[in-house]
Amino acid sequence: MTYLYHYLIHYPKGILLQLLLLIFILIPLIEIGVFIQVGDIIGLTSTLIIVFVTAIIGINLLKQQGLKTWFEIQKKMNSGQIPAKELASAAQILFAGGLLLTPGFVTDIVGFTLMIPNVRLLIATFLFQRWTNKVSIHTYQTHQRDSFNDSTSSPTNAADIPPKRTIEGEYEDHSNKP
Repeated sequence: MTYLYHYLIHYPKGILLQLLLLIFILIPLIEIGVFIQVGDIIGLTSTLIIVFVTAIIGINLLKQQGLKTWFEIQKKMNSGQIPAKELASAAQILFAGGLLLTPGFVTDIVGFTLMIPNVRLLIATFLFQRWTNKVSIHTYQTHQRDSFNDSTSSPTNAADIPPKRTIEGEYEDHSNKP
């Protein structure tokens, strides 16, 4: 156990693991507190019924939203587009489904909030903007010289390439054939 603790504390990415550990400890404690408060107000039986009903509603929403997002992913892929936002939405739906199946009121509120398509879109847009600011994309262009096989590659910035310019092609290596 001390090795795991040492690993979590001293690993370079340990801050993320510490945060996850804190979340896995705090969320159940918060849920227990809310259960006690709600149970005092409406009673144990009503509290358990509400938890059960929200799980049933969560399963149905997960199925409905998941299928809708799956069809949107298929539609984008069939049209030759990258379904980035749809995949982000699918990941959020999966996370929301896990929260809705977890007994508790706080997790249900977060799960139901993530089932709203506009909320998922806002989160996906925010994350994409944040990640694109941290990522630099480099491409390589090949320039032909005098002979056919003599070429050099030079790195360029993706911003140097004109927008909406796609070059597709096939490559077949004939160097080892007679």
